Amino acid sequence: MAAPLSSRTRLAALAPPLVDTLLAGVFVAGTLAEALASDTVRSPLTHGLLAVPAMAALAWRRRYPLSVAAVVMGSNVLINPEGEFTTLLALVLVSFTLGAELDPPSSWFGLSLVVVPFLAVLVAEGLSPSDVTAALVFLGGPWAVGGFVRQWTARAAEAVDRADRLESEREAQAAAAAAEERVRIARELHDIVSHSISVVAIQTQAVRRRLGPEYAREAQDLAAVETTARQALAEMRRLFGVLRSKGESPSLAPQPGLGELDRLLEQVRAAGLPVELRVAGERIELPPGVDLAAYRIVQEGLTNALRHASAQHASVSLRYLPTMLEVAVEDDGRGPSGCEGGHGLVGIRERVALYDGTVDFGPAPGAGSRLAATLPVRERP
Repeated sequence: MAAPLSSRTRLAALAPPLVDTLLAGVFVAGTLAEALASDTVRSPLTHGLLAVPAMAALAWRRRYPLSVAAVVMGSNVLINPEGEFTTLLALVLVSFTLGAELDPPSSWFGLSLVVVPFLAVLVAEGLSPSDVTAALVFLGGPWAVGGFVRQWTARAAEAVDRADRLESEREAQAAAAAAEERVRIARELHDIVSHSISVVAIQTQAVRRRLGPEYAREAQDLAAVETTARQALAEMRRLFGVLRSKGESPSLAPQPGLGELDRLLEQVRAAGLPVELRVAGERIELPPGVDLAAYRIVQEGLTNALRHASAQHASVSLRYLPTMLEVAVEDDGRGPSGCEGGHGLVGIRERVALYDGTVDFGPAPGAGSRLAATLPVRERP
């Protein structure tokens, strides 16, 4: 149950905005000056008692537009039938507020609340066509401007809300894509790690069986290593059960690497996109995960060039360095559209970040797109 508001909190909630308070103060000061200094004021006391509270009510004009309009119009009818004093200017402000703060039909009712008494006073004083025009200009004009401001503000707020919703949807889609790609990467790395553990178990078993009776203690230690490796392999298979989708079975095919790059390039060429391969540096044996990541980077770059960029030519560059591998895919297509790329690039970023590498996707020199990444080939100490 919510705690009741304190009296100070309730008063703070009722207080008008500072700008409206200052504006109301200007009108109150003008009214007091008229009461004290104007020769046309019939009764300074009556003028002050009726007009000052009405002008002070302008501070709440946006919170209670109809009530304030009625108070201001009432004071104007009683003390200002000739339209000479500050209350007439207050009616202009009130008319604008009615148009800006109220939706139809309330805004139309508010306009009639101001215009009808004003015209009634003019009729009593001797109505002329110019008086009707004055009423429409001085009261209807600000009301129309207020309505335009209200509509423009509503459209702007709607545009901001729509942009916020789209941004939230994009962030949600990006998060979902990143999660999906992480699961895919985990499945692929599962295959690599499982294969490595299997090799450890098989080689350990082979070494253990070659040991003679004099190495019984060593054989016992190797048997423990073999048992641990097989248990780890069993846990990895259970992990795959968590990662795989419903109905998905383990893949029997090995994960691809740069050794399969020639086959990938031939497939892209057969699809109609000429591809050039450039290799610099001395080839080194890559860790399986890095080898797979490099292959996926090339695959994503060529897929983008073939399907989305409408490229006529592409190139793949591999540069082997002592501590890292640099991979780049360039095409002469349309170039990046200004976005951060699709789900494929999300996966590449996730994959490269896993190895503390860097990735960049942007326009290629001249024209087209360029996907470049650096992958460390040795673990940091």
